[in-house]
Amino acid sequence: QVQLVESGGGLVQPGGSLRLSCVASGFMFSAYAMGWYRQAPGKQRELVARISSENTNYADSVKGRFAISRDNAKNTLYLQMNSLKPEDTALYYCNAYRGLTWLWGQGTQVTVSS
Repeated sequence: QVQLVESGGGLVQPGGSLRLSCVASGFMFSAYAMGWYRQAPGKQRELVARISSENTNYADSVKGRFAISRDNAKNTLYLQMNSLKPEDTALYYCNAYRGLTWLWGQGTQVTVSS
């Protein structure tokens, strides 16, 4: 069964940090490019960061604050989020893609508020 399971979300104060994890199963994790997306209430889902064998990319809004990484031995994707801002509040989704195949997790909520 193909699964992406996110964890690590929560409530954090502005300026704080969180580390999201996404554990993959049911497919060849190392063969897929991976990414994190987020969706805030009333807004479209947007790319936060993605990582492939060739490079990593970040949304301008998170450059210098977030870092994406992966551990292929553990079938796990990470997103280290530092210097969090209220505008980072959203449901964060893990994504795996290869060609026309796109896989999604259920999401983990990140709320940045004092």
